[in-house]
Amino acid sequence: MQFTDFSKLDLNRLPSPCFVVDEVAVERNLRILRQVADASGAKVLAALKAFSMWRLAPLVSRYLDGTCSSGLHEARLGSEHYGGEVHVFSAAYSEASLEEILVLADHVVFNSCNQWSRFQPHIEAARSRRPHLQFGLRINPEHSEGTVPIYDPCAPGSRLGIPLSQLDEGVLEGISGLHFHTLCEQDFPPLKRTLDAVEEKFGHLIGTMEWINFGGGHHISRPGYQLDELIARIRQFSEKYDVQVYLEPGEAVAIGSGVLVAEVLDLTWNSMNQAILDTSATCHMPDTLEMPYRPDIFGAGEAGELEHTYRLGGLTCLAGDVIGDYSFSAPLRVGQRLVFGDMAHYTMVKTSTFNGTLLPSIALWNSITDELEIVREFGYADFRDRLS
Repeated sequence: MQFTDFSKLDLNRLPSPCFVVDEVAVERNLRILRQVADASGAKVLAALKAFSMWRLAPLVSRYLDGTCSSGLHEARLGSEHYGGEVHVFSAAYSEASLEEILVLADHVVFNSCNQWSRFQPHIEAARSRRPHLQFGLRINPEHSEGTVPIYDPCAPGSRLGIPLSQLDEGVLEGISGLHFHTLCEQDFPPLKRTLDAVEEKFGHLIGTMEWINFGGGHHISRPGYQLDELIARIRQFSEKYDVQVYLEPGEAVAIGSGVLVAEVLDLTWNSMNQAILDTSATCHMPDTLEMPYRPDIFGAGEAGELEHTYRLGGLTCLAGDVIGDYSFSAPLRVGQRLVFGDMAHYTMVKTSTFNGTLLPSIALWNSITDELEIVREFGYADFRDRLS
């Protein structure tokens, strides 16, 4: 899924490896999200866990209502660079991090009644200083829509969200909203089923709330997404319960907007042709191993589809640092650049320096004007300063 023709970009203008994000494609996504917000009455937040390229914060803030964060540091980033509302959810808060979050956030969502009750002195003190501060609980409707267990927050035994059986309705005073999350890269029908499950189990509480957060995982900006159905369902839900609906898409902000450019370092053979790249599955695109999935490469096919097949591997010592098997119409060459598609979301935010591996540079490109900015390059200091 790619909304930009990156073949127009001269790859020789880039360092390698390098993430390249097309600001035109990001703005396209943001316009769609704004359209949904305006038509439905929902507020839309950018999930920084998926895409936190704060160089684009001014652009994002022109279209969206704020950010949602998974902890203190993302909350600080949202507050300092994006503006708008700052929402925070964490599976658990330390006392020290919560103290800082209560200074920054507009909504703080707790994952258990225990933490909500335990931190009442801090909450009351913060509310006296910031009367607009609101609090919520994450509920678990025990309705699973995830197709990959590692990304299914409602899988049996999940630590995320409070099942109805564990919700102490006696401690809800001061709670103004409920949050749930079931989706991962999905369209409207799974959300529709989720809402039915939420209403069945928690409907008696929804009408007592001021807001309900539908979580993330919505592929709203993907071609073919059922926008009209989404808008109608949000409006129906809001009117039925008299609540403000929030959406917090992550991938939908950056889907189809970025690539990862890498270079062939060496060509070897062991049972099949091997190509070693200056990128790494485990360091630069760990979802290819965790999910797993096979990233697209521009101009490449499945193994055996084109004349020359190679196993593409990273440069770390991890034996399983393998991106996959791909075929090409011509033999690969040392120094050749390869372009991995749809690499803006859940990539930059997950990179690591295992083995001292160089982090990819980050570039911003305008596919209309061809203007290119190398926003950030990394080096030894970035590896060293993470350690002690």
